[in-house]
Amino acid sequence: MNLHEYQGKELLNSFGVRIQRGIVADNHKKAVEAAKQLATETGTGWWVVKAQIHAGGRGKGGGVKLAKSLEEVASISESIIGMMLKTPQTPPQGKKVHQVLIAEDVYYPGDNEPEEYYMSVLLNRGTGRNMIMYSTEGGMDIEAVAEKTPHLIFTEDIDPLLGIQAFQARKIAFNLGLSGNALKEMIKFVTSLYTAFVNSDASLFEINPVLKTSDDKILAVDSKVVIDDNALYRHKNLAALRDLREENDIEVEAHAAGLNYVDLDGNVGCMVNGAGLAMSTMDLIKQSGGEPANFLDVGGTADAKRVETAFRIILKDDNVKAILVNIFGGIVRCDRVAQGVIDAYKNMGDAIKVPIIVRLQGTNAVEAKQLIDESGLDVISATEFQEAADKVQQVLAN
Repeated sequence: MNLHEYQGKELLNSFGVRIQRGIVADNHKKAVEAAKQLATETGTGWWVVKAQIHAGGRGKGGGVKLAKSLEEVASISESIIGMMLKTPQTPPQGKKVHQVLIAEDVYYPGDNEPEEYYMSVLLNRGTGRNMIMYSTEGGMDIEAVAEKTPHLIFTEDIDPLLGIQAFQARKIAFNLGLSGNALKEMIKFVTSLYTAFVNSDASLFEINPVLKTSDDKILAVDSKVVIDDNALYRHKNLAALRDLREENDIEVEAHAAGLNYVDLDGNVGCMVNGAGLAMSTMDLIKQSGGEPANFLDVGGTADAKRVETAFRIILKDDNVKAILVNIFGGIVRCDRVAQGVIDAYKNMGDAIKVPIIVRLQGTNAVEAKQLIDESGLDVISATEFQEAADKVQQVLAN
């Protein structure tokens, strides 16, 4: 589950991570009030207006702007709220901005020049440990840094049983070239950041940039936080932060129906039980000259109601030209799945306008194929994997 920047910062702050302070607003009048409040609390006369969507690269799309007066806060906020913001991480049509963060300007003058760093915490799948990734090249696309100057990216693996050690936090601060008070601030920042990552069951914390201010404070100017969905039952406060407006409508509907669904860009819909079989089915579709339109795991239950719900969700995608049902009857018998497909098809009537290929293998597979073949419905049955692939290819060719 993704959090907005302002939500991520609030979470970080609750664990002692110093942040760029800000107040969220959903219209330009509230934005001005937020700016006035920040001015009172921080003494700043400039503000940063930041679009709040689940995507990076907002500044390049015109979603992050500096306001030097309350009038500019109002005009900039009004122009950003409601816009379709396009960034490299949004769909082609962009994402609608529903709110902005009015943040304090932390790039104030002082004895030293402000400096920007990159830092993230995530799982190192190669070692099975959490990892802190960091760089002196903050405020830039980390992918570009990795491609052009990989020697400027550092990593530090953390033993999950021991947690982050003091020497590791010092090493990170030294590698970033810090000294004096800034070094002490960074050690505290890194330690608190890792603690927040572990205690919130996150799968990613990314801060770009981490800022060393002109008076040597270390703070998070941005935040990208992803919480592990499987751990949300332990964090009701975080689950309540979910913004469904930012998520795919079909995926939200599928999740509410208890289906594991991921929307893709292809032309063949998939209905499968089991994640491994789902991945194999997607490979099968590609080998047949098609492209999977979705990942859909219906789980161990495939009765008529569940199958019908899955069909309706798949068919919401206008790009779907065929549906491949690939079920292994282990826990659930194939003949019951076949009857579920038949009942669902009959209930939906004319709503099904694309060919359906059904491969059922496992317990009572022979009886299941007989049910499909004798149903009188426009459903194509298959027994073997390759047979299903060939039928998908034939359907797409027509």
